[in-house]
Amino acid sequence: MSMASIASSSSTTLLSSSRVLLPSKSSLLSPTVSFPRIIPSSSASSSSLCSGFSSLGSLTTNRSASRRNFAVKAQADDLPLVGNKAPDFEAEAVFDQEFIKVKLSEYIGKKYVILFFYPLDFTFVCPTEITAFSDRYEEFEKLNTEVLGVSVDSVFSHLAWVQTDRKSGGLGDLNYPLVSDITKSISKSFGVLIPDQGIALRGLFIIDKEGVIQHSTINNLGIGRSVDETMRTLQVIKRKITSLR
Repeated sequence: MSMASIASSSSTTLLSSSRVLLPSKSSLLSPTVSFPRIIPSSSASSSSLCSGFSSLGSLTTNRSASRRNFAVKAQADDLPLVGNKAPDFEAEAVFDQEFIKVKLSEYIGKKYVILFFYPLDFTFVCPTEITAFSDRYEEFEKLNTEVLGVSVDSVFSHLAWVQTDRKSGGLGDLNYPLVSDITKSISKSFGVLIPDQGIALRGLFIIDKEGVIQHSTINNLGIGRSVDETMRTLQVIKRKITSLR
């Protein structure tokens, strides 16, 4: 391609999503690992903070994409991708030790949403990130953002885990809902389901007020996510969208 043709080509905008891919050296971190359930006891101690790393990829789109909702167009079989509408869902959830209904599209026009997936309740994988999101919920609330946790467990399992004290391996009361994806349809629609095990990878999605996925990161089973990094990314997204309006 000549320099002239390069100069005359239309400009592009890059949107990024991150996915974590771990080497297969450790069977513990392999998606084929099975999570044994832990029976809570008073002697159970909290696990150490999970840590992870991410690699960045890029998606190129035309600047003609809507600036208002900061969205891009992708092939149907590639969904969900950053810049596209988040798949809607309605499911049972546990909040304030009660069963409620959660419908993702009800947040459109009202709030940003932090939607994160984790493998299973009552597993040896540390619940630190789940409780950390709850402990810092007021900070997300000030940014007009709701937090939703999702796993393939039933609402009864969620309730039991919430009713278990943190010192005994439970979560204690949370400031946001835990959604039950017992049909696994939500995990599948967001591309985080491990089919042969029927559990979800540790995916996290930031969805704006227009219902568009602005950020995603998917970690392997044993790798947690940073609340600090999630907060930083959310603030950057909000500033960027505000500047384009």
